[in-house]
Amino acid sequence: MYTVIDIETTGNGIKGNKITEISIFKYDGAQIVDEFTTLVNPESPIPYFITGLTGIDDQMVQNAPTFQEIAQNILNITEGCIFVAHSVNFDYGVIKEEFRQIGMDFTRKKLCTVRLSRKLIPGLRSYSLGKLCSAVEIPLVDRHRARGDAHATVLLFEKLLGKPESEQVFKKFLNARSQEATLPPHLPKSVFDKIPQKPGIYYFMNQKGEIIYVGKAINLKKRVLGHFYDKSRKEIQMCGETTNIDFKLAGSELVALLMESAEIKRLFPPYNRAQKRTGRQYAIFAYEDRNGIMHLAYNSIKGAPSPLKVFHNQTECRAYLEEVCKNFSLCPKYCHLQQTNAACSHHVINTCEGICRGQEEVDDYNHKVEEAIAHMKMLSSKVRIIKEKGRDDRENAVVLIEDGIYKGFGFINTDMEISTLEDIEAFITRHKHTVETESILNQYFLKHSGTSILIS
Repeated sequence: MYTVIDIETTGNGIKGNKITEISIFKYDGAQIVDEFTTLVNPESPIPYFITGLTGIDDQMVQNAPTFQEIAQNILNITEGCIFVAHSVNFDYGVIKEEFRQIGMDFTRKKLCTVRLSRKLIPGLRSYSLGKLCSAVEIPLVDRHRARGDAHATVLLFEKLLGKPESEQVFKKFLNARSQEATLPPHLPKSVFDKIPQKPGIYYFMNQKGEIIYVGKAINLKKRVLGHFYDKSRKEIQMCGETTNIDFKLAGSELVALLMESAEIKRLFPPYNRAQKRTGRQYAIFAYEDRNGIMHLAYNSIKGAPSPLKVFHNQTECRAYLEEVCKNFSLCPKYCHLQQTNAACSHHVINTCEGICRGQEEVDDYNHKVEEAIAHMKMLSSKVRIIKEKGRDDRENAVVLIEDGIYKGFGFINTDMEISTLEDIEAFITRHKHTVETESILNQYFLKHSGTSILIS
């Protein structure tokens, strides 16, 4: 037994997306046996552009039941049935969220008529409900209203059930391990199946072949799948536009981060936002107080004399200083991570050895601060080469830094004899040094002290 469902909503993102109309047809595979259709009071204003699309306005839903008042009707008619919809993850996600907000659970098996149509009616230019119905000669009346779209989906579903190979396809799609119900409606499963469980970067592409998002991952397949489970408005919209996914292997997280940063700067995909922002820069600096105690502090770049490290936001700057404070057993008070006149009492950092309580000699403490400063200046030490895992067992990845400036990365076969810097440079793909790459390398050196090769 199936329930074919369509909803109209306020269009305010999955968690703010409230239902304004719902239509459910209960279908036994041969005929409609029951129907539940109603307007729904979303208890929030309906935007003008939504009214323009659906014709549903605030006045129409003013006296309609709320979702809570119809929740039991939906549970009753869908119980024991497979939830069917065009782009099912949208309708199912909104309904599930509505149930969650009233303290109820909603779980049903799902089938997507977009994905089924792509499999059983291949070769069409578009699989939107309107274009699909036109292509297979299904009458579509009252478009963008729940009952009209739901009834057209019933007729489409009937055609799909009548296809010779439908039984095998339906069985495969309903298999919990197939992930067919999880994938975006326009993404072939064969594309997803090719994605490996290795470090690298991935590209989401739309129907025109344009790259709309670039991401990095230690496990590409797991990270890509995570996008499909994310129910934020941006993720649903992005996944809905995704028709293809490409990837490049990196071998390690560090190289994946550097590759991702370079590709975002090169392509400026519309769904990548973080690295497009210039933001306000912050820096860590050092000074000595009247008691001879050396302090580490952070401020905006303009208020930081002789910056030791520069970051593209305050959060990252402070987080880095917290790591330095912990790793070198410094005092949170003298690293300006808490404002206090008494001894330090940081909620996370407890490695202070007593400088703030008079239990540690000033010279001993200052020596640790100098070690921390030397560590932060590591990237400025002539030429550094970071060696990381390659994309397979036959190669290594190398990252080149000269005079504190990131130069790029490359891959070198393990059986090649490398004896000079010139030998390495021949394999390096050059990239720009940016605030993002400096931040990536700062974090790397903080966590992987001593893993690079220093060349005089």
